[in-house]
Amino acid sequence: MPEQTSQILPARRLRLRFDPWSAGALVIAAMVMVPIIAVVWFALTPTENIWPHLIRTTLPRYLGNTAFLMISVGFLTAIIGTGTAWLVAMYRFPGRAVLQWALLMPLAVPAYVGAYALVDFLEYAGPVQTGLRDMMGWQTARDYWFPAIRTREAAVVVLSVALYPYVYILARAAFREQSGAAYEVARALGAGAFGRFWRVGLPLARPAIAAGVAVVMMETVNDFGTVDFFAVQTLTTGIFSVWLQGGNLGGAAQLATCVLALIIFLVTLEKLSRRKSRFFGSARGMRPVQPAALQGWQGWLAAVCCTLPVLAGFVLPVGVLLTHAFDAAAWVTPGLRLAMWHTLQVGGMAAVLTVVGGVFMVYGVRLSGRNLPRLLMPVTAIGYAAPGAVLGLGILVPLAAFDNAVADAVVWLGLADPGLILTGSAAALTLAYVVRFFAIAQGTADAAFGRVSPSLPMAARALGRSAGGTLRAVHLPLMRASIGSALLLVFVDCVKELPATLLLRPFNYDTLATRVHAKASLENIADAAPAALMITLVGLAAVALLARANR
Repeated sequence: MPEQTSQILPARRLRLRFDPWSAGALVIAAMVMVPIIAVVWFALTPTENIWPHLIRTTLPRYLGNTAFLMISVGFLTAIIGTGTAWLVAMYRFPGRAVLQWALLMPLAVPAYVGAYALVDFLEYAGPVQTGLRDMMGWQTARDYWFPAIRTREAAVVVLSVALYPYVYILARAAFREQSGAAYEVARALGAGAFGRFWRVGLPLARPAIAAGVAVVMMETVNDFGTVDFFAVQTLTTGIFSVWLQGGNLGGAAQLATCVLALIIFLVTLEKLSRRKSRFFGSARGMRPVQPAALQGWQGWLAAVCCTLPVLAGFVLPVGVLLTHAFDAAAWVTPGLRLAMWHTLQVGGMAAVLTVVGGVFMVYGVRLSGRNLPRLLMPVTAIGYAAPGAVLGLGILVPLAAFDNAVADAVVWLGLADPGLILTGSAAALTLAYVVRFFAIAQGTADAAFGRVSPSLPMAARALGRSAGGTLRAVHLPLMRASIGSALLLVFVDCVKELPATLLLRPFNYDTLATRVHAKASLENIADAAPAALMITLVGLAAVALLARANR
């Protein structure tokens, strides 16, 4: 018995030994979950319950507009993204080699920038209406009819041409991975071009299209700049109104839970739509689809169909911004330089922290082999689905309470009041970026670790390397490209993020996104153009990386 006890105790000590990798994974998961939990808690325990008032007054309008935007934008992006992906993948036509990459370029232009450009282009004083008046001899707006610009229908158009690349890139990959034999059989059975698309291509690509549309709908719910500029009241704008203008935290949290419920519904619906769908392709001898040549007017029609989304989503907004960017004074203002520095500072810091945290968590989960960290790792991706306004609400209030508690403790000790340590600096904003985009870093790191042969780290450990030493000497050198890509993608998303930045930035702390929003809200497109162009240039770097990865 004593010998058996002595053998059991070391094994128990081994199991109970502190594992820093598992502990770090738990801390990261808690950091991501705290804002969501805080929002739900505030919604369930409001100091002043205005939920009945919201239900009677503004909530139906918020829900109606949000649902209208989600459904309309999802439908339009599905048509644009799937149609252009089918043409590019299945046919050869003039300009195809350029257009297949140009169709990704609207991702570089945030939707709110496209909204400002569209209004500037089509408003009464814009070039379109001015040209019509000069050409037709009209004197005032009473002399002719022109559609209203600032409507929710216009918001649908702007969001659709900005977000369709999410559907396009997934649908294009799905069409390219399909077997050419299936289309040859369909052609032999008498199916025409539309029949092959409807009966073969579309059913096989449906999971990818559904995933892209789900992402588009989540981005639509998250949008604030576009709907605010077009004066469309949605759940996201309602959070800003109820909290910042009405001063009611509980009501804002209740609206935020509605947004979370919509996001969860979208994710669940997307999963259920693919639950019983199983599509398999033979890996042996599978012949890829060979694009067919479109001759004459058909080829030019396909080129026009693929060019229009690029013109509306990239060329038009960038062209409008460039016409306003010739004023050299707008480029040398202190506010622009400060906003650029703030953007580089907080975006760069958030990108580094996010990628380091993602690598640490994935490596820790793989190393520890314990169930709890492995179960919690997918939970850390929830931040990407949560809109920035929801995260801002869930981060600001807990951090403000922490700041006040620290200040009270310092004053109680007889020391000088330190002020707001976290919420008074860019720390809260950095944390929001980390939580919001942690899924990008985690997914990239997980894929990169999966490509490293297990024999390499095993050999390093056998030669006496510690876990950290193996990570530095083996994994990181092999993962440099993936880590660099993750850093760039996270940084670009931080630069473009608007709702969380508006809620969490300190006073007089502008980034490029908030500067564009502030100037454009005052109809000062000339001063907004330089910052908007800088955001677009940063976005183009990510688009180039995306195009390179999907060759």
